[in-house]
Amino acid sequence: MKKILTPLILLFFLQSCSSDLLNTNPEATKVTSQFYADASQIEQGVNAVYGTLQYTGQYQQAMLVIGEIPSDNTFDEVPANDSFTYGELDFFTIQPNNTLLASTWKDHYIGIQQVNIILNRIDGIQDMPQATKNYRIGELKFLRALMYFNLVRVFGDVPLVTKETTNVNDYFGQSRTPASEIYPFIEKELKEAIPLLPPSQAQKGRVTKGAALGILGKVLITENKHQEALSYLLQVEGLGYSLLPDVTKVFDVTNKNNSEIIFDVQFASGVNGSTEGSPAFQLFSPSGTVAGAKGHNLPTKEIYNLYTTGDQRKSAYIGLTGNGIPYSKKLVKPDSKYPINDGSSNIVVLRLADVYLMMAECYAKANDFTNANLYLNKIKTRAGVASVNLTSQQTLFAEIDKERRLELIGEGHRWFDLVRTGKAVQVMAQHFAVTPGYSTAKIDQHNLLMPVPQGQINTDPAIKQNPGY
Repeated sequence: MKKILTPLILLFFLQSCSSDLLNTNPEATKVTSQFYADASQIEQGVNAVYGTLQYTGQYQQAMLVIGEIPSDNTFDEVPANDSFTYGELDFFTIQPNNTLLASTWKDHYIGIQQVNIILNRIDGIQDMPQATKNYRIGELKFLRALMYFNLVRVFGDVPLVTKETTNVNDYFGQSRTPASEIYPFIEKELKEAIPLLPPSQAQKGRVTKGAALGILGKVLITENKHQEALSYLLQVEGLGYSLLPDVTKVFDVTNKNNSEIIFDVQFASGVNGSTEGSPAFQLFSPSGTVAGAKGHNLPTKEIYNLYTTGDQRKSAYIGLTGNGIPYSKKLVKPDSKYPINDGSSNIVVLRLADVYLMMAECYAKANDFTNANLYLNKIKTRAGVASVNLTSQQTLFAEIDKERRLELIGEGHRWFDLVRTGKAVQVMAQHFAVTPGYSTAKIDQHNLLMPVPQGQINTDPAIKQNPGY
């Protein structure tokens, strides 16, 4: 933690000239001990937290990659690319020195430290109205909870740091906090954030009450607390979100921040010297299709063939190259006037379709088959496929699982779904057995967590490695 929890110098981000879009462009480097004296500086600091979501180790790459490549949803076309960083996740040969995992740990803790700094200072700011303070505190608690939720799902036990770090020695020698303590903290953060957040966005990209309710539902489902999760997910429905009738419009960059999107990470092409765009389109395109394409995180043929005839998502969400290689259409190629790594596709963290499928799962868990089918069929009907009327918990769980794959492909959910439902080892072993090229791939229970980055252990021996690595 010594290297990660000591960012006394951080980037701060200002709003752009657009009044309705949260912008996280870097303006200058500030020393935190000399900053945050007024409301304007606090606003810059809050925007800096949003800016960390764009980092490689958060939603620029890591949460999409870790949430998909280890699963049967996506694969790495050329595992040797980028020193096997992504190929290791595909074949479960993951090493503690994996650079993407190092960025995941580091970039989440940079964001957490930034939250801790602002929460430590905001109460003392005299020129900020209390209503604005409450909103910002709600945002910060949500973002910190989201970051810890990502960390605990990826690594398991992680150090729980909730106060501003001004002296590295305060945390040097601290062991990892058990996940059993991390989850209650995440729940508490989100429950405290909900009443502080508005039902709609003042600026596109900002956290709302619906985001906190939905992510809390996801956290509780991960803990197998389905009944409690449902009570929060039901509240999302009354906040004005709606499924778009046309699935081709959900990820259309001309229709960003639409009525289905509850929370997403903002990216834009051609802003601040083309540094605010996303490289995901370039990285996640089949090799040879665009300049510098890496072929990482491509949809598998298995999931492409899982779509039935007439399912509008097949052509809306996945394309095929001339060589028959699938690629995601949820990421849109940048306009030719921008660099290929300066994409404008936002990265969706939560949308209404995900909430409906979580609700269907909660109802199925309670043997309420009427409502389970109702919410499952909302997704099927929108996709143009036949509705179902399933009357057993087992068949409902299987159908909901399939719909989550088909609807949320590439959005960073499948691996975490497999882990939380206890099916990861069985499903992936079967996937390897029937998929050409995976004869050497092997998964066992220790692979359900990623290795702690070796750099963290080298820096602080109190940070112990996960078993099996």
